[in-house]
Amino acid sequence: MHELGIMMNVVQTVENFARKNDLTQIETLVLQIGELSSVIPRYAKACYPAAVDGTMLQNTKLKMEILPGNCLCSDCRSVFNYLDNKGICPDCGSKEWDLLGGREFQIKEIIAC
Repeated sequence: MHELGIMMNVVQTVENFARKNDLTQIETLVLQIGELSSVIPRYAKACYPAAVDGTMLQNTKLKMEILPGNCLCSDCRSVFNYLDNKGICPDCGSKEWDLLGGREFQIKEIIAC
């Protein structure tokens, strides 16, 4: 489970941002995680309390937004969800597509008190 290390890096990044911007308390941290990302949201959420323990984010709420793994069909140009359709275009049956999104892992928002 690599999520603990990732969440500890997120905490460090947010703390650095807070120091540079003279923030003393953060209310909410919002992360965006693509459904095709190597980060598993439920594991990241489970690791969060350990990652923030003893830091300025200790009392911070964590919110996660899951971004869909959408593809653009190379043949018919339809947009479809990769997981829902197992990588096959539901409109034309093509297995040729370009990934539009879903591998993201990013800090979307830091909400200060």
